[in-house]
Amino acid sequence: MKSRRIFIKQVGLSGLALGLLAYYPGVGLRNSSYSLGQLPRSEPELQGISSQYILAFVDAVRKSEQEFHSLIILRHGYVIAEGWWAPYSSEHRQQLYSLSKSFTGTAIGMAVDDGLLSIDDPVIKFYPDFLPNKISDHLSALKVRHLLSMSVGHSKDSILILEASPPGVPWEKTFLSLPVVYEPGSQFMYNSGASFMLSSIVKKVTGKTAHEYLKPRLYDPLDIVGATWTENFEGINMGASHLRMRTEDIAKFGQLYLQEGNWRGRQIISKKWVAEASSKEIENGKYDSSWGYGYGFQFWLNPPGGFRADGAFGQYSMVFPKLDTVVVITSESISTKDTMQLVWDNLLPGMKEGALPQNKSANDLLTQNLKGLAYDPPEMNAHSEIEKMISGKEFILDKNEFNVSSVTFLFADNTCVFVLKEQGKPDIHITNGIHHWIRKGNYKPTPHSLFSLRRIDFDSIVAASATWQNQKTLLMTWRFIETVHGDQITCIFNDDQIIIKFLFSVARLQGKTDDRPDITGRIKI
Repeated sequence: MKSRRIFIKQVGLSGLALGLLAYYPGVGLRNSSYSLGQLPRSEPELQGISSQYILAFVDAVRKSEQEFHSLIILRHGYVIAEGWWAPYSSEHRQQLYSLSKSFTGTAIGMAVDDGLLSIDDPVIKFYPDFLPNKISDHLSALKVRHLLSMSVGHSKDSILILEASPPGVPWEKTFLSLPVVYEPGSQFMYNSGASFMLSSIVKKVTGKTAHEYLKPRLYDPLDIVGATWTENFEGINMGASHLRMRTEDIAKFGQLYLQEGNWRGRQIISKKWVAEASSKEIENGKYDSSWGYGYGFQFWLNPPGGFRADGAFGQYSMVFPKLDTVVVITSESISTKDTMQLVWDNLLPGMKEGALPQNKSANDLLTQNLKGLAYDPPEMNAHSEIEKMISGKEFILDKNEFNVSSVTFLFADNTCVFVLKEQGKPDIHITNGIHHWIRKGNYKPTPHSLFSLRRIDFDSIVAASATWQNQKTLLMTWRFIETVHGDQITCIFNDDQIIIKFLFSVARLQGKTDDRPDITGRIKI
């Protein structure tokens, strides 16, 4: 099919041939910016969309107030636009949320290709030791395909129930104990617990975690490096979420599916699986929203056509076969409906069949704009008269749920170094730039360090800044740039006392308050 792409290196082509190549999508050209492990790059016009149109799309993103972190647009196998909103950058992993599910489904597909299971295998077949005393007809009828298509028959998503399993109880046992209320396959119910079960089945049939199983089969051929995937206490990848990788690696994944599982001449996953996974397996709505056009095997179907891997807060690998296009977005979008609508309305209509006249000035302006994308840190007052009084002083904190025993602030050279002591753990040092971001040396070492809640449950590099809201109130802003989210820490000083307040980035974007209680303390005597 002309809409599927295999990269073929071409040499010695004239300028005329270069222009003609855009009309023949079966041929790809690697320009001088291409290097091993990267996707090839091209000017947008050569691939049938104007730089001005993409500029207008980026402007629409800005006006939407949806907080994008990165963007890659692929056309005919080439990256035609890419950008990261500083302090986010290309070399850092992105948190995928439920976009992870499509990788879990891919692992199942590869296991099917390897002859290790069938999608029509009963789920109970894999867990003879975890079955309830009484197996209902619906549970008996539950197949792998129902896990894949989110048609298990549960009345609600099971993931929180699995995570709340009693200590030592396998999550699979909890899953199999839940009532299968409806006939499997009869209705759609988004169920992250089903994706966990798929990850568990991968380990059952391969002896490896999904992450380990994918490494030689997917990651290595696509030059995906540095990806990480959290495991539960059983050593099973979460399946539904918690995978992290770079934006370009997410783009490679989408391009692989666009190419029907073929990568540089090698069939990574069967065409049959790609076709099944990306086709409608079950109805899930009335075609009245971006989530109502059907669901495949761990992929959503798009209103304009094609399909997508889709994660919370706007993590996307969108595939449009008829347009020979992949769009990848990572973000902290509060309205993911609006984020997707930006693509449907402001980007896809600009895709043309053939090459367009080159426009150097517009392309230079697009490149400049994409390189200049940034979120500025809050900027109020650079200094306070109380800095000298509190700098280097240790504040002993009252008992708190984070087990933080004390904090210290060190002001020098246009920075504020925040030192946190947690009982029984090494001190954490976060250097905040006064009115600028600092990343170097800043690290959140564990999932729940630095006052973290559920949705910030990763280690991460921290981009940190600080500003004085008034003479007694210091605001520190932290972006955990290897996750979707961030935090704001407000420290109110009153003589020898301190009050620490929190504002999770989602609450900030939604205009809500944080549900973490304030922490109080006083200077150590």
